[in-house]
Amino acid sequence: MLIHAPQPWDQFRGADYAQGNLAAWKALEEAYQAGKLRAIGVSNFLESDLQNIIDNAQVAPQVNQILLHAGNTPTELISFCQQNNILVQVYSPIGHGEILGNEKIVEIAARYQVSVPQLCIKYTLQLGTVSLPKTANQEHMKSNADLDFEISDHDMQLLQILQERDYGSSSAFPVYSGK
Repeated sequence: MLIHAPQPWDQFRGADYAQGNLAAWKALEEAYQAGKLRAIGVSNFLESDLQNIIDNAQVAPQVNQILLHAGNTPTELISFCQQNNILVQVYSPIGHGEILGNEKIVEIAARYQVSVPQLCIKYTLQLGTVSLPKTANQEHMKSNADLDFEISDHDMQLLQILQERDYGSSSAFPVYSGK
């Protein structure tokens, strides 16, 4: 079970909700310690949000589910999570679909003879995260799982420094709006 965001969507990254997060976390901790939940974690939490829980709770978050894709790689947050044994789960590893036409990503995918979604999913996996691509299409599911290739260190660096954050109609959603 996850706390979906450190703040209400209408105030996302606009106020201090440290105490509210601790109260919600204590409830998750109690359920976890009682054996009612197998794992507890958070989503969209930054380092300071995570540190608040680590410093003030008995159980650290086991997972932080974050927006991560080629063009939006929060390396400091990933490193913080990994140093604190917090599994990073990636949502939207293909952006929100808008990065499918990014010329640099298309060029790199062509070098490996894979699709852009395959490259993007593999990129997140090679960062040491768990990737959660979304599709209801069976062919896409099969293709998304066919990741028998390795991205070179050079290409990983190119993907990591990309700045692609145009989420089209999804930009109104707080995590896509740049907050």
